[in-house]
Amino acid sequence: MSVYTQLTDEQFAAFCQSFGVSFARAIPITQGIKNSNWFIQTTDDSDGDYSYVFTLFEERPPSDIEKMATILNKLIGKLPVAAPLALIDSGNGSGADVKDDKRYVIHYDDKAITVVPCLAGAHPEQTTQAMCQKMGASLAVLHETLQELQPAEKYGVALYPWAEVRDREMQFMPSDEAKLMSDIWQSYTDLPLDTLPKGLCHLDMFADNTLWNLKKDNEQLTGLLDFTEVSVDHYVMDIAITINDFCTTWGGAEQGESVNFDRHKMAAFLQGYESKRTLNEDEKHALPVMLAKAAVIFWLLRLNVIHYNRTEGRTGDNIMVKNPDLMKRLAAYHWTSSKKA
Repeated sequence: MSVYTQLTDEQFAAFCQSFGVSFARAIPITQGIKNSNWFIQTTDDSDGDYSYVFTLFEERPPSDIEKMATILNKLIGKLPVAAPLALIDSGNGSGADVKDDKRYVIHYDDKAITVVPCLAGAHPEQTTQAMCQKMGASLAVLHETLQELQPAEKYGVALYPWAEVRDREMQFMPSDEAKLMSDIWQSYTDLPLDTLPKGLCHLDMFADNTLWNLKKDNEQLTGLLDFTEVSVDHYVMDIAITINDFCTTWGGAEQGESVNFDRHKMAAFLQGYESKRTLNEDEKHALPVMLAKAAVIFWLLRLNVIHYNRTEGRTGDNIMVKNPDLMKRLAAYHWTSSKKA
């Protein structure tokens, strides 16, 4: 993801040593929009290879990252995930404050640092119906497995106050965009939310948070990434968020940044999901509105990143900003479809 905080090689070496990792080189990861990430090449790696991902969490407090470590350890053996390494001692000689009761997290300037083993595979540029089906099944396994962590609120982080971002951003929107956002939000509020099952959800399972062995006609899921947003929410919202990315083809600049949603892929995703966990009728009826609301949330997220970068004075080639207009257009598509339904 984007690199916001700069570290020296000496700091990397000291931090990595605390996790028992012999540091050789850090390679910035510039995709994404929230945290500072680097691949770590160790002294045992061949040139061009790397064994770990080093993450400095820019916004989430260390206590949230400890929860993430617990969740990842619960999923090991059920899904292809990598859990943060445990600290091997309580001091690192780098000036950071390492808490004895925080086994997986280094505290640095009130931010959390973790080191996680790399998983094999590649991010898919496009998805197939078969991949969507496998992703649906995996998300259902995630939902079912994490039900073992109770009370769920103890392990999930608080949901982001998106209504506050909505109220701020709608002041500056054209009237038609503000109405679209308001109408979708109201339709979501009108759903029978109390009848929709809830639990720990990933809430950011985009294709670029997954890894695959992309062998043609036999793609295999090899990794699920970025569990920093795990919160208690309706399972159907997590489904909608994942469908929105996995079942949409996002055209690049040469395609006019087109947004093409594939309902056949969505059907495959839902078939995979229900092979592991059956949706109730209220969830099925809520899904069209949830798809629109999920697109609104990520529309707001991208606007919020732009706002945050501007207020913090963040600039430079290492800062990646995703186009909020694409999510606006997906929200409009789903809103039109939900009204027809």
